[in-house]
Amino acid sequence: MTATTDGSAGALGPRTIVTTGTHHTTAPAPTPAPDVRTDAETAMRRSVDHLLGRQDGEGWWKGDLETNVTMDAEDLLLREFLGIRDEAVTEAAARFVRGEQRDDGTWATFHGGPGELSATVEAYVALRLAGDPPDAPHMARAAAWVRQRGGIAAARVFTRVWLALFGWWRWEDLPELPPELIFLPSWFPLNIYDFGQWARQTIVPLTIVSAKRPVRPAPFTLDELHTDPRCPNPPRPLAPAATWDGLFQRLDRALHRYRRVAPRPLRRAAMNAAARWIVERQENDGCWGGIQPPAVYSLIALHLLGYDLGHPVMRAGLESLDRFAVRREDGARMVEACQSPVWDTCLAVIALADAGLPADHPALVRAADWMLAEQVVRRGDWAVRRPHLPPGGWAFEFHNDTYPDIDDTAEVILALRRVRHPDPDRVDAAVARGARWTLGMQCRDGAWGAFDADNTSPFPNRLPFCDFGEVIDPPSADVTAHVVEMLAHEGLAHDPRTRRGIAWLLAEQEPRGSWFGRWGVNHVYGTGSVVPALTAAGLPPAHPAIRRAVAWLESVQNEDGGWGEDLRSYREEEWVGRGASTASQTAWALLALLAAGERNSAAVGRGVAWLARTQREDGSWDEPYFTGTGFPWDFSINYHLYRQVFPLTALGRYVRGEPSFGKGR
Repeated sequence: MTATTDGSAGALGPRTIVTTGTHHTTAPAPTPAPDVRTDAETAMRRSVDHLLGRQDGEGWWKGDLETNVTMDAEDLLLREFLGIRDEAVTEAAARFVRGEQRDDGTWATFHGGPGELSATVEAYVALRLAGDPPDAPHMARAAAWVRQRGGIAAARVFTRVWLALFGWWRWEDLPELPPELIFLPSWFPLNIYDFGQWARQTIVPLTIVSAKRPVRPAPFTLDELHTDPRCPNPPRPLAPAATWDGLFQRLDRALHRYRRVAPRPLRRAAMNAAARWIVERQENDGCWGGIQPPAVYSLIALHLLGYDLGHPVMRAGLESLDRFAVRREDGARMVEACQSPVWDTCLAVIALADAGLPADHPALVRAADWMLAEQVVRRGDWAVRRPHLPPGGWAFEFHNDTYPDIDDTAEVILALRRVRHPDPDRVDAAVARGARWTLGMQCRDGAWGAFDADNTSPFPNRLPFCDFGEVIDPPSADVTAHVVEMLAHEGLAHDPRTRRGIAWLLAEQEPRGSWFGRWGVNHVYGTGSVVPALTAAGLPPAHPAIRRAVAWLESVQNEDGGWGEDLRSYREEEWVGRGASTASQTAWALLALLAAGERNSAAVGRGVAWLARTQREDGSWDEPYFTGTGFPWDFSINYHLYRQVFPLTALGRYVRGEPSFGKGR
């Protein structure tokens, strides 16, 4: 492994960013060429050609969505549990898992990140399933590291659930999830709609798994992953009863006692109701919500209730999971947690249009037609909180009519307005539906979350079961900014609802001048989203909030001219705005600075020069770093198309100025 270093100009002076190795300081970057604009135009043209060459014949774009090896490990564990694991899939998955192991024997959850306990445990088990012996050097290193970090007992709950399926962990030592949750009304604390959509879809099937507590005979033991195999899970003291943790720990103990006395007819009815809930939400392609984790748990839950593998629901679900697999040139098989065609397509359209592709170019029209056909026109779970709101949003994936999201909807509308479509009335009608739905999903505080309105209950995160990632969907600056930008371009900048969103954004600015990035890494993403929205809504570049943002971005620019931010910024203050330069994060910073009127600044010139200098011959950029966020810190994403669409958008706005709208009307 190598160390990656960079520096920043400004008050802090040169600095070192270390991702995996020893400290050293990067030499000063070369001075940008005198005519940065010429280099930018050349890079822009190359990037346009590259992106056009990646469009599917149906009109969409999709880059790989890379996460971490737990997706691959859990896919193998699912197949082992259902009895359908085969050697070809196992070897291809093991090839990928082995290739991701670090020199110290561990697995990380993002490029250059530290070893992570649960990921290492799951990867180790996957390789044991593939036949790697525990005394092999790479396995022994992993097992020793796991023991040093507390063994399996210190892993997250979801990891231990997978191990319990095979008898490697006791169900009694896991938090209880009663299926009777399905009967709680939507106004009752801890009902299933208090959870974010991703958590909701996972928890409902897991209530069935928790009630059934299945165990399939394990093909081997995992004693080498325990600090003491004779006592793998020593008792832990309870937190004080007067604390939230103590209260919910005692609630979990009460639920364990309830399990022993739960009326069988009630429990049976609850599991059947949960099964109906699951089946009703299966998408047309067989998946659930377009994401992998709920799919694997739903398949296990339904199988436990008697759905055989030939049942249409099970067959379609298993086939959908196969479509999440990406085959690499070396024969490795990587499992995507999700697929992002709607998101990738709208961002690609924005990038190409802002780079000067004619508004009626066939590629843009094809993309618009595909996006128009993807609009969600039926009600989903969001309607529980907004029962009278007509549908009209867009989802992230190929098939996900249950969970359209606000972020995609805003960006799709911004993309459609850049296209001169032969049927403008069709575009206008779709945009009107999307904007109406988006406005209806505004939260009480004036901002927007990703999937639901007012999904802000403080209780779900307190449950002992929820020890991994976010389980609620509160408003975020990046989503709110995209909505405000869309509403401004729809002529609604002075609408009271838009002004409430602007006021929320201004109040959320960090003292340093940045904004927190919920769905992208991190403050660079948040700031790159908010500044263009505020200026689109009419705030002048001289506004104090804009000036503070500009000053912050300039202070964290790397010596090489780019910008980067490590995922550790979600946990460690010293990493905020700091990291190896990446194409996507450099583009986000440039989008903010350009929107703030800084086109002729030295910072912008150096950033544009960095993009032009690091572009490959084929018009693409390389970016191994993870700049997307599923859950802050806990689940990170490398969107492989981010490195193409955002730099092109920034170069286009640098060369051609801010985008003009109205072309699609």
